[in-house]
Amino acid sequence: MKTIEIKAKDFFEFLKLKDTSMWEIFSQMIDGEEKEIIFLDEEKVLFAYRLPKNIEQLESDRKIFAKEYAEKMANLN
Repeated sequence: MKTIEIKAKDFFEFLKLKDTSMWEIFSQMIDGEEKEIIFLDEEKVLFAYRLPKNIEQLESDRKIFAKEYAEKMANLN
């Protein structure tokens, strides 16, 4: 499995500048090889995501993420 380290702040600023989603970027990275994407701040690992080998699984992950994110945001109110 290939490991890709991403500086989180720079990555999310890039997404804003390009007006695209992380899921679009992830879909472009799928090539049949399993990859682990590690998001870092200056000092530590923030979170990791194992990129699936196919678009169908990526879409499933996106839906799960959206649901969990919406639930967490609802609990903040």
